[in-house]
Amino acid sequence: MKSIGLGWLLVLLTALSVSAADLTVFSGAGLIKPLEEMRANFQAQHKVEVDIHYGGSGEIFGMLGAGQPCDVLIPGAAKYTMDALKNGWVEKDSIRNLVLHKPVIAVPRGNPAKVAGLDDLTREGVRVSIGDPKAPAIGRVAKKILVKANLWETVQPNIQVYAPTVNQLLIYVALEQVDAAIIWRDLTSWAEGKGKIDVVPIDAPRNIIKTIPTAVCTKAPHRELAQAFNAYVASPEGLAIWEKWGFEPCAP
Repeated sequence: MKSIGLGWLLVLLTALSVSAADLTVFSGAGLIKPLEEMRANFQAQHKVEVDIHYGGSGEIFGMLGAGQPCDVLIPGAAKYTMDALKNGWVEKDSIRNLVLHKPVIAVPRGNPAKVAGLDDLTREGVRVSIGDPKAPAIGRVAKKILVKANLWETVQPNIQVYAPTVNQLLIYVALEQVDAAIIWRDLTSWAEGKGKIDVVPIDAPRNIIKTIPTAVCTKAPHRELAQAFNAYVASPEGLAIWEKWGFEPCAP
């Protein structure tokens, strides 16, 4: 009998833990603060157990494509939802735009490298971090912003690390391991960065603002609960929680 590799064992354990929940959600890692609050509320109201897997948007998209059970998909950018729709993985009528994701440049408190905008990310000696363009939504967006500004080639030599999640970018800046990172504005209100980071805006013509949608999966194992959760995160109560954590609701 052949032994089971570690990777397959982790997949098996994940599948087992997912199957034990009453509802399974795949979410971008940067959405953990509002979604944890909404999860607690939903569980109390419906007397159910909700399992939320947080990861880079590319990661959770890959999990969905691999056939892992999922009821609701909430990635960090609409591109992943639209790609899932093209593949027949989410229901078109269930897609609801929730809030906006606005990129900013996060720097350590006091801004020791004197980063005033995108152009300063090209200066010699400035340590930069961005998300992996193949993993979290912010990585893909950060690269697009730099390409759009004709800075990608000159910033690349300064990139110290490509982070697998946006959460890690915040930590790198808070711990002063880098001089600047492109992250979502909403993360700048998190306790992990409070008093440890400053925010440098990206000028509007060069910025790329993304939309966060929610959608019910076509093969949702728990369709009725999935529809209820999908509606809740887009409800006035849900949007108030999004706003509490620094997100800007989409225009109705």
